This record gives sequence, C-alpha cells and structure tokens, in this order.
Amino acid sequence: MLRALRWFLVLTVIGIGIIEGKAAYDRRPQDFPWTAFDLDQPTGRFTAAKIAALGEEPRQCRALLAAAGVRDRAAPARRAGPTCGFADGMFILPGGARDSRLSPAGIVTSCPIASALLLWDRRTLQPAAAKLLGSPVAAILHAGSYNCRRINGAEAGAWSEHATADAIDVLGFRLADGRTVSIARDWRGSGREARFLHEVRDGGCGLFTTVLSPDYNAAHRDHLHLDTADRGPVGWNACR
Repeated sequence: MLRALRWFLVLTVIGIGIIEGKAAYDRRPQDFPWTAFDLDQPTGRFTAAKIAALGEEPRQCRALLAAAGVRDRAAPARRAGPTCGFADGMFILPGGARDSRLSPAGIVTSCPIASALLLWDRRTLQPAAAKLLGSPVAAILHAGSYNCRRINGAEAGAWSEHATADAIDVLGFRLADGRTVSIARDWRGSGREARFLHEVRDGGCGLFTTVLSPDYNAAHRDHLHLDTADRGPVGWNACR
C-alpha cells in the first residue's frame, strides 16, 4: 500500500511537471532550445545560440534575412591559413526603410552577425533612440568585422571571432537629426546618451553570444565588441 502511494505521488509530480512545462512552452516557445528559429520570433533564452548556429546553415540564414527584408550580396571566399577567412561572407546592403545603415558601407560579415545586427537594430537601437534621444538611429558606426588576428591582437592564444568575420566592433551611432553618439565620448556619466549606450549594450546580450563594452576592460574603452561565437545549443553568453 505504501509503495503504491509513493508511485502515485511520483507520477503525480511528473504529470504536473509535464503540464507546467507545456504551459511554459505555449507561452514562450522561444525560451526552448529545440524551437525552430525565425527572425520574427520574440527574443528568448536561446536566441543568441540559435543565431550563432546559423553559421552552419548559410542558405537558411540568407533565406531568413531575405524574408525580413534584408538584401545582401555574397562576398568572395577568403582564406588566410587554417584559422582565418570565410567561405560564406556577405556584403550587407540596406534593408527596410527604417533600418540603420552600416558606416562605412561595404562591410563583409558572416550571416549570423548580419542577423543579430538586424534584430538589435529593430528591437533595441530604434526603440531606445526614440525613447531617450528623440531621433531614430540612421547609421551604426563601426570599425570593421573581418580581421585575421588572435584575441586582443596577442601573438599567441585563441583566435578572435574577427578572424572568421563572426564579430563586429561598433564605435557609435549617427542619428537621423545629424547628432552622433560615441562610445568613447558618451559611455560614462548619467546623461541620455550614456543611458542609451548602456541600454543598447544590454539589449545586444540576448542576440549576440559575446558583448564586450568599456565596462569590461581598457581595450574596449571606445567600442562595443559584438560576436556570434557558436558555443552550442545551450552555450553560455558573455555580456560585460
């Protein structure tokens, strides 16, 4: 009798867990690693990992961007030894009329970086700029993506995500009214520009697997490093 009661309690707990799990999935499917990824899907716990995984599916990645209104042109393959280069780089061309441009133009990135930038722009940059600065972001000012080097330019150690165009360094933003917001100049303090920069840094943490800011170290005092390092379907994110 006691054994039967124990089994009844165990099965009851399992049943409740299944019901609660299904309810959670129905509410926020984006928070589960096995949910198919779509650029129209709300940001969830595994969004950054799913974007990074698109590096293994370049055709699917480009199809998702095309469906979201982003035009691109394939970049010639580039190889610099066994650790540097890319086979599926892309020139990002202007997307929708409300999307920010990249300045300087003509940058080559991986498709995952382009996907994360699109969502970052639409879901974080533009809402934060409207709320705090009263003008939309017209351009994302950057210092490039592909660079065949190790992390921090060291002579030894792990290779940077820049070495495969899976990273971009953002210097600031140009607003539609002509103002610029610079990470080097405006990060510190409590003004609207600093609040905007911190908000967009935090918003990027759910889309890029790595976000490094001036709060991380002196090497990032003038830019945000954003990358899509693929750390697996339940990999960790770095946000500093």
